[in-house]
Amino acid sequence: MRIRNSALLLLVVILFFSCDKKRVFDEYKSVGTAWHKDSIVTFDLPELDSTKRYNLFVNLRNNNDYPFNNLFLIVALEMPNGFTKVDTLEYQMTNPDGSLLGDGFTDIKESKLFYKEKVRFRGKYKVNIKQAVRENGKIPGVTALEGITDVGFRIEKID
Repeated sequence: MRIRNSALLLLVVILFFSCDKKRVFDEYKSVGTAWHKDSIVTFDLPELDSTKRYNLFVNLRNNNDYPFNNLFLIVALEMPNGFTKVDTLEYQMTNPDGSLLGDGFTDIKESKLFYKEKVRFRGKYKVNIKQAVRENGKIPGVTALEGITDVGFRIEKID
């Protein structure tokens, strides 16, 4: 009986901590073992409550094959009225010692990268993300960015 109660308590604790009350949208797409510079990852966002504001994040899964300290992304937010807002973003991906930033216990790390805050949606939106990493002193971008395995997009409601 004591083991059964302990197992039930453990299950309740796991369920309590696994609930993610802020999440409105959270989706990942695989880019394989290398993210090609011409590959655009697209997310069709659901229609959201236009009276509320949301925080937006780009999520990444990467592994020890990632060769750079930082990451450049071009993120385009397509609005229902036909306008597109394009941002070039830079994120730090490693610690000074070269170890990967992000969450995870294995060589695969997950990074939640801040994109925009307090956004209000009116209608259906689309997000396009592509990598824009370049080597120092070189003009053409990295053709195949090793180490990035999945690209995601997350929307959280603001309490």
